[in-house]
Amino acid sequence: MMKLLPLVVAVGLVVGGGMAPQEVRAASAPATDVAARVAAQNKLLDEQWQHTLENAPEYATILGDLRYNDRLSDLSLAHAQEEYRWTGDFLRRFQAIDTHGFSENDKLNHELMVRQLKDAMRAHELKLDEMPLDQMNGIHLQLAGFISSIPFDNTKEYEDYLARLKAVPRAFDQVTGLARQGLRDRMMPPKYLLEAVVKQIDAIGKPAGMDSVFAEPLKHFPASVPAADQARLKQAILAAIDQDVRPAYAKLGAFVAKDYAPHGRLQPGVWDLPNGDAIYRFDVQQMTTTDQTPEQIHELGLKEVARIEGEMTKIAHAQGYKDLAAFRAALKTNPKVHATSREDILNRYRGYLAQMQPELPKLFGLLPKTKVVVVPVEPFREKEAAAAEYHQGTPDGSRPGQIFVNTGDFAHRSVLTIESTAYHEGIPGHHMQISIAQTLPKLPPFRQQGGYTAYVEGWALYAEQLGKDIGFYKDPLSDYGRLSDELLRADRLVLDTGVHYKHWTRQQMVDFFHAHSSEDEPDVQAETDRYITWPGQALAYKMGELKILELRARAKRELGKRFDIRAFHDEILDGGALPLDVLEQRVDGWIAAQKAKA
Repeated sequence: MMKLLPLVVAVGLVVGGGMAPQEVRAASAPATDVAARVAAQNKLLDEQWQHTLENAPEYATILGDLRYNDRLSDLSLAHAQEEYRWTGDFLRRFQAIDTHGFSENDKLNHELMVRQLKDAMRAHELKLDEMPLDQMNGIHLQLAGFISSIPFDNTKEYEDYLARLKAVPRAFDQVTGLARQGLRDRMMPPKYLLEAVVKQIDAIGKPAGMDSVFAEPLKHFPASVPAADQARLKQAILAAIDQDVRPAYAKLGAFVAKDYAPHGRLQPGVWDLPNGDAIYRFDVQQMTTTDQTPEQIHELGLKEVARIEGEMTKIAHAQGYKDLAAFRAALKTNPKVHATSREDILNRYRGYLAQMQPELPKLFGLLPKTKVVVVPVEPFREKEAAAAEYHQGTPDGSRPGQIFVNTGDFAHRSVLTIESTAYHEGIPGHHMQISIAQTLPKLPPFRQQGGYTAYVEGWALYAEQLGKDIGFYKDPLSDYGRLSDELLRADRLVLDTGVHYKHWTRQQMVDFFHAHSSEDEPDVQAETDRYITWPGQALAYKMGELKILELRARAKRELGKRFDIRAFHDEILDGGALPLDVLEQRVDGWIAAQKAKA
């Protein structure tokens, strides 16, 4: 899973074929006129990007832009409304640009930006920003998790951090105001999940002084910070933690417990919200970048579950078991397939990444230039965190990509899916795709940092299969683990549409999970709650992977002996993250170009 970054919404883009009459007329337009309009668009793209960074200072920090490193985002309702107006203004200005005569890349820049702006406006109109607190991505978690992405290389950066800590009370008050508006509009997360948020807030906010997660940077001052500054900053930061941050957490926790959670919705499905069906249609379109309906996706999920379980059954039979259920039951009690320690889990991830690294040139021409490291998930979020998640590094490589691995309750964690997860989160999955995209020289920053979930997660799931293609998963149990991970993504098609479209109860979801997965019980519970709180996101993985596999099969069929897997992968990666319909158009154009060369 790729760690959620500031919202970039994007849904299906329909690109027509042929030239419109205006394009025919524009074909003879003077090159100087085209160049001037392209320059105007590039200037506007930069203006919009700078606006994004200024208004999402945490995001700027993550990308290595430290101009706003002492600020937190304005999370107020008033600012959300102001941003809606800004977005509408940018949209009108982009739509006023005449793109006739533009190169394909410049046209695509325009189309993607217009699409992104329209969908950001639609998200606000659906009031999705009025539910700012949940157990997956609430500010109480984001601020604590953000620390690992902040640079602490000099005195100035510690002072910036101090300023941010002092701004926490204001940010939490803003979130409280936004949540109160959601309460008035009946835009409420499920009650039981808000009760979990209270426990999270308490767990993060209670530890004092050096025991606080916010004191972590004080434990490893670099030599570049003079001793006198270290003493001064340690005292000031500890004071801010105990006088600003912890009281803000206590105040937020009291609000959620007494005034907010009691009014949470009682049904798990987003359909229970005002305009809930429209919200889910938007979520599905945004996360899959397709026009497939929830019903179609649900049926596709059931077919994929049956297919994958058929492959898993073959392994079960080969291992001497009568059926898949018996094999699953045996594995749950087999100590040989469970971790022996927290470090055992981390070392396995590191070993699989080291195994894949020298094989990459067989599959790719484009290769990542930045490093990736494996680190444990912070203790304060172990219970709710996924098994692993990727946090992107900076484009210049000054901060490596990070794979956060959940080592909690290690004795009950199966090691069978670690190999596939390592490829998914690291190489050739998230780290490789995102590291390459961040440095593509011909793309504007908004595309270098593109976050189309179906592409990003679809690629990472496809990357798990690439391990099989290169000859890994030699142990049948490891290949069973790969299939277990793929089955989980097929289950998601069924479960997400089940709860949000077919009105399933949470127990129906858990029952389906138990019948059709090899997930450990803690993961079954956490995953179920994840789908409930994050409608549509779980659909992206399988939908994206299936599209990439479809395009690969098409390219092999059309090109025959001329098909080159390295060239195909480079074509997929060289445009940055794209909506699936745009990706399909891009690959079709590449296939046609390869044929023309022949």
